[in-house]
Amino acid sequence: MNIEDNKGTTVLWRKTGRKPPRSLRTWLIGRPLSTADAPHQTIGKAVGLAVFSSDAMSSVAYAPQEMLVILAVAGVSAFHYSIPLAFAIVGLLALLTISYEQTIHAYPSGGGAYIVARDNLGELPAQVAGASLLTGYILTVSVSIASGVAQIVSAYPSLYSWRVWISVAFIFLVMLINLRGVRESGLTFAIPTYFFLVMMYITVGIGLFRWLAGTLGTVTSPPEIEIVGALQPVTLFLILKAFASGNSALTGVEAISNGIPAFKDPKSKNAGITLIIMATVLGTLLLGITTLSYHIGALPSEGETVISQLARTVFDSRGIVYLLTIVSTTVILVMAANTAFADFPRLSAIAAADGFLPRQLTYRGSRLVYSRGIAALALIASGLIIVFQASVTRLIPLYAIGVFLSFTLSQMGMAHRWWKSGRLKPGEKKVERGSTLTHDANWRLKMAVNAFGTLLTFIVTLVFAVTKFTDGAWIVIILIPLLVTIFSSIHRHYQTVANALSLEKFNDATWVKRHRVIILVGGVHRGLLAGLRYARTLSDDITAVHVSLDLEETERIQKKWEKWGEGIRFVILESPYRLFLEPLLEYIDQIDAQRRPNELVTIVVPHFVSRRYLTSLLHSRTANTLREVLLHQKEIVITEVPYEVD
Repeated sequence: MNIEDNKGTTVLWRKTGRKPPRSLRTWLIGRPLSTADAPHQTIGKAVGLAVFSSDAMSSVAYAPQEMLVILAVAGVSAFHYSIPLAFAIVGLLALLTISYEQTIHAYPSGGGAYIVARDNLGELPAQVAGASLLTGYILTVSVSIASGVAQIVSAYPSLYSWRVWISVAFIFLVMLINLRGVRESGLTFAIPTYFFLVMMYITVGIGLFRWLAGTLGTVTSPPEIEIVGALQPVTLFLILKAFASGNSALTGVEAISNGIPAFKDPKSKNAGITLIIMATVLGTLLLGITTLSYHIGALPSEGETVISQLARTVFDSRGIVYLLTIVSTTVILVMAANTAFADFPRLSAIAAADGFLPRQLTYRGSRLVYSRGIAALALIASGLIIVFQASVTRLIPLYAIGVFLSFTLSQMGMAHRWWKSGRLKPGEKKVERGSTLTHDANWRLKMAVNAFGTLLTFIVTLVFAVTKFTDGAWIVIILIPLLVTIFSSIHRHYQTVANALSLEKFNDATWVKRHRVIILVGGVHRGLLAGLRYARTLSDDITAVHVSLDLEETERIQKKWEKWGEGIRFVILESPYRLFLEPLLEYIDQIDAQRRPNELVTIVVPHFVSRRYLTSLLHSRTANTLREVLLHQKEIVITEVPYEVD
């Protein structure tokens, strides 16, 4: 925006010549990207499949094994139940795919279950969906990385004692790649993803051909099954428990609906096609691997994975093709964590923008990704890996219950959306927070599909909760309500702050005059007006300065300033690289160079303070940062003007 565009107003736009300096971080994650580069960081269907589907596709490497682990307590003869269970899981996958394909087109801004629940069921269900998904993404990283390392240990047993630290190292490697940006991380992961798909289809294809030809045979020197106690009979509870473990293959199905903004235009169309491709790949591989694993007599074991047994049986050796299969499986399992690293920060940012998580999670880093969310995910997932000693079997019970709870809320929300659509007249529109609702002639059919999906996913959620409770699911059952409580507390604090700072029904006519003042503007609210009152007691030469990190937010501040700024000149410092401190210091240096002898420059920083220590951590302390930088600068004073809120 040019200064000429602001004639007749007190608002001035200035461009900064400052760019982020080169540093070790630049070398690690790449050069900083300008805000204007955001449209060029989107991805197509091919890369999108690698970024958002690696979690779901990689689950074929451990979901069949986890079914066999449960069925093993009834003996090898119970393994044949794995095949009908796999078909049931694929049927549920088809239903979820239809539902999320509808969600993608209904909510093109992304957000998945959280946005659907928020707009159709209310804030509490949205918080539950958010807590469930965030928990699921953390466990996605832990489970996929641990499973990938298990593949390495299968090929090189001597590394077993190092599995925990190898897992942690992989987590931080994926974190580093994701900090480089969605587009670059997607291109990095695309080749390994398709390498995995090629190797899996070769393995399954040759395996099925040899099985039909009668030359496949069975696993030679299979690993020992660890069964504690006597064999148990096959019961409905056991079947449901195995079904629950196998449904871990469906985690990640929702990922594409959360990441729609990352796709190229037309975003919804590209995201929907990617979802269908992902579901097709996942379903065919799950059925193929499960069927072949049963027919070759593969046995579930921590020492050697089912994929390893299948590959060496299909290829009759541990030769180069076997090793390529293991390598591709390991890589895709490690990369499966990338889905969580792509979606966890996005969902965190949406929840933070709604006031349920710290606002700092909404800030984009130098590569236009939510770097704080990425770092938080890496730290929490690493902690889980260490606590559970990188054991897939111990982590799996915690894994899918949260995801299926979010599935249930998403389906329920979509069913209610179609009901609301049916209440509208043809041509009528209703604008909601996350989308625009219109009348849909097929609303009854769509509502019925989502209602049926709600019932099925709710049943699966209950099955998880009951059958996996003693295995560790109780942790998630307690954790989700705890997270919702934390979300609500943060939200109440932000609401209290917003009410305390609101300009609604607020009149301010008190002002006093005095010397040269720069007042920082982060937002136009009661706290800022308190700062302006103080500034007027110092001088009538006052300049308000705002560093523009987000154009839309700056335009909102500009409009408010024209109403509440009392005619004081307002300088907007453009910062295309989202740097706050550097453009501000550049401007202060310019003012300082023009300073008259014996003139004092006072920088007034309005800020609101909380009476509680914990809630004060949710807000930035700009004055402290400036004071540290300008501590030795002569004739410049930093003054904080606090505005107290609860």
